[in-house]
Amino acid sequence: MTDLTADADDNWLLDEDEPVAAPTGAAPPEQRLWRVLIVDDDVDVHAVTRLALRNVNFKGRELELFSAYSGREAFDLLRDTSDIALVLLDVVMETDDAGLILAKRIRAELNNHIVRVVLRTGQPGQAPEQRVIVEYDINDYKAKTELTTQKLFTTVISALRAYESLMMLERSRIGLGKILAGATNLYQIHSLREFASGVLNQVSAILDVGADGVLCLMQGGAGRPEVVAATGTYAALAESAAMPLDHTLAAAIDKAFAEKRSQFEHPANVMFIHTSSNRELAISITPPWPLAPIQRDLLEVFCERIAAAFDNLYMFGQLRKAQEATVVALADLAEFRDNDTGGHVRRVQRLADAIAQRLWQRGVYADELTPQLLDMIGLASILHDVGKVATPDAVLLKPGLHDDKERAQMRLHASVGRTILERAANMVDGVSYLTYGAQIAGGHHEHFDGAGYPNGLKGRAIPLAARIVAVVDVFDALLHRRPYKEAWPYPQVRAYIAERSGSQFDPEVVTTLFDLIDREPQLWHPEHAA
Repeated sequence: MTDLTADADDNWLLDEDEPVAAPTGAAPPEQRLWRVLIVDDDVDVHAVTRLALRNVNFKGRELELFSAYSGREAFDLLRDTSDIALVLLDVVMETDDAGLILAKRIRAELNNHIVRVVLRTGQPGQAPEQRVIVEYDINDYKAKTELTTQKLFTTVISALRAYESLMMLERSRIGLGKILAGATNLYQIHSLREFASGVLNQVSAILDVGADGVLCLMQGGAGRPEVVAATGTYAALAESAAMPLDHTLAAAIDKAFAEKRSQFEHPANVMFIHTSSNRELAISITPPWPLAPIQRDLLEVFCERIAAAFDNLYMFGQLRKAQEATVVALADLAEFRDNDTGGHVRRVQRLADAIAQRLWQRGVYADELTPQLLDMIGLASILHDVGKVATPDAVLLKPGLHDDKERAQMRLHASVGRTILERAANMVDGVSYLTYGAQIAGGHHEHFDGAGYPNGLKGRAIPLAARIVAVVDVFDALLHRRPYKEAWPYPQVRAYIAERSGSQFDPEVVTTLFDLIDREPQLWHPEHAA
């Protein structure tokens, strides 16, 4: 028997079967029991070790002891049990080198470089200390004869302290990795609500907790904070325009905005963010346990990235608005001479965008409906008639039908518009709304059966953006008064479009148009909204 029994009375063996307190899964990592695995083929060694460590407490956390009686059993337990901090490992078990083999498998097969491994051997000559320390990734080497209760205590505490330091470094590494990945994703988001939801999801990932959170924006420094996004148990708040005064998170969020600093008062934790564009955000989360200092530090780092991403989003929004205003002004210039077509381009924009989104939801034309097209078709569709700047007033504003010569002059606007926009698109790197604008301007008078103009394109040879706007343009033009015609009633317009499905128009686009306006009548005319 080893010196571990020196302080025990004669009945110590009876203590082996006492139940060990199970760890509480709801506790934060900083409060869970330290998990220690005893690996030895001698039952007495397990009993003595349990007795020696029964009252060990490190940083307010007790030990949870696991037992394995062979290298194979220990490997399975390590593979299936998380957070084992220390392995007290015998060398000689089912084979003379079973412990050494296990030590190598822990590092190589399980890729676990954090768990501390202490070799204990009753036969030091079988595995010389210098060779083992050099050749195997172990953290300590002890002969069983030298392991008194006090020395075992010292060994265990030293190992747990090293494990805790490594875990903190690992959590920092993982957390920073998630911050970098999350921040990159946020820079790719162009919607405020998408941005806010993405932030909440990234915060949850960094903390490795459930996605229960709220992101609020303070506009103008007065009034109630605006709820931009809410997830998990707070999802219902997303329907609120402002944070309700009587909500459980309201006091903490209001305090963060009032004091302009983060509040970490469990269970409500609020991160305050002030951006360089003088906007204020508050992110409230309620993890099941108080945040550890390392988690707070990681969140503060992430908040700096959020502030930069939010400013980027704001600047993108301003640029997008300026861009859209410029495009609308250009389209209005093309229609300036025709008072009867006011609002046409905006209605086409709204309906073309809705059709593209609905086609994507239906999974139609997935190979053509790229993310860029989905994002840009609305803006690009505004430019569909930009070529009309070259059409003479006498032709453009003529009441009644055109003769053949005038009709030829009108048809030129498709080629003119495409040429103008292609030149502009060539000045921009990559695909832009000008690229799709050129496709639409040049192709929205092509027919699905090949009988259109200016190039007689047929079927899917016509760009999808142009096939969508071809339907929308005619649909809206027939519904409203033009110099050469009065507005048609909706049933007549619908019948006209349906009759030409498959000949003039792409049938999938026609089906999607009817599906949309049946669901949302306001898309085709506000007066008919149900």
